[in-house]
Amino acid sequence: MKPLKIKQNDKLEIFSIKATKWIGSTSSLLVHTALFIASFLLYFYGINIEEILLVVTTIVSLEAIYLSIFIQMSVNRQARKLHAVARDVGEIQEDVEEIEKDVDEIQKDVDEIQEDVEEIEKDVDEIQKDVDEIQEDVEEIQEDEEIEIPKNDDAIFRIEETLKILIEEISELKNSKTKNKKE
Repeated sequence: MKPLKIKQNDKLEIFSIKATKWIGSTSSLLVHTALFIASFLLYFYGINIEEILLVVTTIVSLEAIYLSIFIQMSVNRQARKLHAVARDVGEIQEDVEEIEKDVDEIQKDVDEIQEDVEEIEKDVDEIQKDVDEIQEDVEEIQEDEEIEIPKNDDAIFRIEETLKILIEEISELKNSKTKNKKE
């Protein structure tokens, strides 16, 4: 039985929407004006003016009652729509606040990563200084001892390989530091 009422209420709602639209239109104004003129023209067909005024007053009173009902129904529909919009705005506001929190957290993470990168750059600079010092020490030893280091690329190759291993270890340290901070 309830589904039938819901359908009947929907039909009444649709009727009230259409009636409200028509009542607020130019055609409604023209129809009402024509009816009022026609009702007063009945006087010339021998109908008593008091009877005409009684009927017109009664019809206008009934129409005013229905118009106020239609207006109230329109106001109620608009209030429901505004309530739904207000609820949606509240949900959007909550989403914006959550996004702002996420952005703040991401900014903190970016700042931490930037600090880590700066530390790694300092470490790389220190390692480069150490490599330069070792190179100078090797050159000094060569000069002092006058030990002849083979001119072939074996020594340079070994130094380069050692440096590659050091760079790989630094990268691993950097990655593990980044992973630890994310966790």
